[in-house]
Amino acid sequence: MALSTRLTERFGLEHPVISAPMAFAAGGRLATAVSEAGGLGLIGGGYGDRAWLSEQLAFVSPSSFGCGFITWSLARQPDLLDLVLSQRPKAILLSFGDPAPFAARIKDAGAALICQVQTRRDAAHALECGADVIVAQGGEAGGHGEARGTFTLVPEVADLIRQRAPQTLLCAAGGVGDGRGLAAALMLGADGVLVGSRLWASREANVGPKMHAAALAANGDDTIRSQVMDLARKLDWPTRYTARVLRNTYIARWHGREAELMKVADEEAAKYRKAWAEGDPEGSNTFVGEVVGLITDIPSAQEILRRMVDDAETRLKSFSIQ
Repeated sequence: MALSTRLTERFGLEHPVISAPMAFAAGGRLATAVSEAGGLGLIGGGYGDRAWLSEQLAFVSPSSFGCGFITWSLARQPDLLDLVLSQRPKAILLSFGDPAPFAARIKDAGAALICQVQTRRDAAHALECGADVIVAQGGEAGGHGEARGTFTLVPEVADLIRQRAPQTLLCAAGGVGDGRGLAAALMLGADGVLVGSRLWASREANVGPKMHAAALAANGDDTIRSQVMDLARKLDWPTRYTARVLRNTYIARWHGREAELMKVADEEAAKYRKAWAEGDPEGSNTFVGEVVGLITDIPSAQEILRRMVDDAETRLKSFSIQ
């Protein structure tokens, strides 16, 4: 089955699904798998590791993928954008910062500009910057974000787009993990979805078995928004953004004690990096959203998209108001 929307038509996709550019987890293998399955796969540009990014670009074919950047980090190494643009990506996604300095370069290179936003205010700015696609990300999402809920943010941004730039596409993100989420997003006015946690829990994602096991044992109640993991990694994230992760030993020790954590930042950063490298879900963090409660297995990305789209189409076709 397949769902035809403005997103599939504009990007030549079979399914209205884009994979989230999750830092390090979303490498070239996952991006390729999603694109080959009929969606649009994005590599996660992360925090500016040129060697890692170059390695991941070797897995993809030109014009078949996209790449996402943490915008405030890209501003410190803007040459990384040129590295990716040289591979002729379909799209570049920018989030967590002002897209204005990069918008013209992206569009002049022939790539679509996707702006992920967490507020209506940021959506309005993205439209002013010429965004081809806006991703409205609710606070249910794993990793970094803010407080707005997907169920209200998406239709509010849909209304804004209809009023100001009806040619702009809209994707929903945050809490989309199965066909119900995809169908709901389309009903809310989106043209497609950006999927993170569900594809994080795939065979092609760069995620260790212990992290996957921790996610399979959890439910949505087990997640929390915190700044602890950024302080522990000594990452200079803007204070407006927190990250949703699974509760664990590290969170229990430091959440609410951030001032004390900063006093031993160097020591803790070394411990955290070691635990992260080892895939330790207790000594570092498992970056997943509330949708983790809907994840029961670790299949291929192709199987995830097939299930999601087939179920969404069945639900949309059978929907009726009694």
